[in-house]
Amino acid sequence: MRHSILLNTDQMNCYNAHGNEIPCFGSGQDAENRPAPEAPAVRFLFKDGVVIDKLTGLNWSRSASPATFPMSWREAFKYVRELNFSGYLGINAWRLPTRRELYSLISHRFINPSLHEAHPFTDVFPGYYWTASPCSRLANQAWYIHLGGGRVYRGIKDNSYMVWPVAGPLPNQTNPSDRFAIYKNTVLDRLTDRRWLIYAAETNKAVTWEEAITIINTLNAKTAAGYDDWRLPNIRELESLVDLSLHSPALARKFFPRSVAEGYWSATTSAYETRYAWVLYPKDGAIGVGFKHLPEFCVWAVRDVN
Repeated sequence: MRHSILLNTDQMNCYNAHGNEIPCFGSGQDAENRPAPEAPAVRFLFKDGVVIDKLTGLNWSRSASPATFPMSWREAFKYVRELNFSGYLGINAWRLPTRRELYSLISHRFINPSLHEAHPFTDVFPGYYWTASPCSRLANQAWYIHLGGGRVYRGIKDNSYMVWPVAGPLPNQTNPSDRFAIYKNTVLDRLTDRRWLIYAAETNKAVTWEEAITIINTLNAKTAAGYDDWRLPNIRELESLVDLSLHSPALARKFFPRSVAEGYWSATTSAYETRYAWVLYPKDGAIGVGFKHLPEFCVWAVRDVN
């Protein structure tokens, strides 16, 4: 997968804490910091029931619900094996997508379903879909994604969710020691070309969403760690730090402290309910939302590596 492109969301508008649309200039929000499009002008191609995602190189069943019914996590793996046995759509290498693979399809601009504009998929159920990724902390649970709004959470493996098969090579695993490097009070992520602020007094407390944006302005005014272009990360940037093989926190422990906060605000507003913003919960790596008015989550500042 092309990680730098996948870090961009498709969010186009900015909203205040009351959920009202506001001008993006000076807002410090996701849509203001959105870079020029790097993705292919036509992202999806489809033929004979198979959709090719030119951004990730993955092949998806055009029907997002080939089974038409939900099933348990173990049944989902069995179902995919049956697809391969029958040569479904001329492919015998189908598998259950990893969490990050299914998340790569998620839109932060559209809901019901939360898929990108002009997607070619059919039979999309705006509910829960299994991923192949187990929960590291809880052996009886695995990760699912809600295709109605984009929430990423864990569920009991005996629960019944939908299945969307994918084909294509699994991504290479990057050694954290090769990926991350500590420099003074920051961590450089070589995979995504992002630099993260490890600690600042202002970021070590739970605040409201608008206070989080104000804290970023304070960090820039004082040139925290020698930089004045910190920003509140979008939700895809926060998610990129998650290591699902770990828990408590689900982060590379050598480079990020264990005493992390319960959750971190993103600059991305929830398209499902604009009074809420997306939040990373680092204990397991869940992605949910927080009510913008409540002082419940902390700030984790990021900047682009120039």
